Amino acid sequence: MLSDEVIAHTKDKFPGYSKGSLQVIPLEKGGSGRKFYRIVGADKDPLILVQYTDERQENSRYVDIASFLAKTGVKVPTIYYHEPGEGLIWMQDLGETDLWAFRNEPWQVRRPLYERTLQEVAHLHIHATSSFESSGLTLEKEFNEELYLWEQNYFFQHCLGSLFGLSAEALEQNEALAPLSKIAHRLAAEPRVLVHRDFQSQNILVLKDEAYLIDFQGMRPGLAQYDLASLLYDPYVSNLQPEEFNSLLRYYKGLCGITSEVFEEIFYLCALQRLMQALGAYGFLGLQKGKPEFLKHVAPAYRNLKSIVAKIDGLDAFGDFLETLPPPVAI
Repeated sequence: MLSDEVIAHTKDKFPGYSKGSLQVIPLEKGGSGRKFYRIVGADKDPLILVQYTDERQENSRYVDIASFLAKTGVKVPTIYYHEPGEGLIWMQDLGETDLWAFRNEPWQVRRPLYERTLQEVAHLHIHATSSFESSGLTLEKEFNEELYLWEQNYFFQHCLGSLFGLSAEALEQNEALAPLSKIAHRLAAEPRVLVHRDFQSQNILVLKDEAYLIDFQGMRPGLAQYDLASLLYDPYVSNLQPEEFNSLLRYYKGLCGITSEVFEEIFYLCALQRLMQALGAYGFLGLQKGKPEFLKHVAPAYRNLKSIVAKIDGLDAFGDFLETLPPPVAI
């Protein structure tokens, strides 16, 4: 819970909240290590207060990135005040309705929300990218071959190792994993744009039928297809139908004027990377960080991974290996 000092600080920075007591509501949010609170005052719009530490350097970049994205026209929460020395951010409360909350609604309800979401990320990929070089903004390390290989090793260690119980020696000797390094090299050769990095349904807030991006502190140069794959192969949403999937893929390509056949080839390679990263994260957060709620997403992510591997040439041995794995030992 927030300390009396932080509450007093809030009243000092926002005089309209100084009269009467404030209601402080802790919010559960993801695995970033930050703490979120909704602050409600009498007859005032609520605020969101974020507490962060320097444990993850990217968290301290949230405010600068939010300001940059807002200037380029991407819809993000408004930042009201930032105390970097205290690790405190006061910002606009956009509510708790995210894209994920609509997952069971009919397609005619979900489709316009997904399309508005894709409009925002296309704006990020095109317009924010064009403004980045002159912005002076500092971001996390770009997606390069080293980072793609790190994602793969994250999957080997925390998914195949921790969740499925495979030893490091067995993984080192498994020839089915060898072709993955070539994929890292291939993706690293593609031209980069700015990407959200964690573009999934719970990081899109919906307010008055508009889509707002949140949790973009990991933004960096990478491939647009990585963001697109993160949304369309989101393990949190397991009921996206093939015709819906294809409709959204076409919609994004139309937004960006994409006609190249190579786009979809790279898309599936990015989907492979993203799901390996996600499965590694679920193992790490669920087992190492004591957040077992993430383990329930392993099964849909694993199904998605196997379906993608079947679409990529040269990964037959890897696909066979995934099919022969026993159920996860740690779930």
